[in-house]
Amino acid sequence: MTELQPLRAEHAPALLAFERENRAYFAAHVPDRGDAYFEEFTARHRALLDEQETGAIRFHVLVGEGGEILGRFNLVDVTEGSADLGFRVAEKAAGRGVATAAVRELCRLAVTAYGLDRLTAAAALGNAGSRAVLVRTGFVPVGDVVLDGEPGTSYALDLGGSFGRELSGTSA
Repeated sequence: MTELQPLRAEHAPALLAFERENRAYFAAHVPDRGDAYFEEFTARHRALLDEQETGAIRFHVLVGEGGEILGRFNLVDVTEGSADLGFRVAEKAAGRGVATAAVRELCRLAVTAYGLDRLTAAAALGNAGSRAVLVRTGFVPVGDVVLDGEPGTSYALDLGGSFGRELSGTSA
């Protein structure tokens, strides 16, 4: 059983373990965070929690049985009803549908808890897993982007319309 939870201070040890255990796996798909990220983790975690209090970002972790972190699912640049989605999932959880389920849950929260009506995201062309998750959760490609020097695709999801009706249980 997994649960998507807002990032809290007590997640720090499990989150650091998640990042360390998956560092090489993540670096194969996205730029490495660098040694400074790990050396300054405690201060950075505290700063992110402080920023989260402003409402400009909404960080979430996917917590497995026993409190293990299986993924990060973030809404950043939250402004004027919109936010940018980013996520990463542990190697051992990849390919099991947990990312798709967590993104769907985060979309629901985006509407019901955060009042958002549009999400954007981007994924490198070489990151087939993330691109598949975005398409499965209703994101549509809207253009080409360059992500850290790599070609990619930008995506958007309108949280109104049929998506919003689905959440509220009403039909068109």
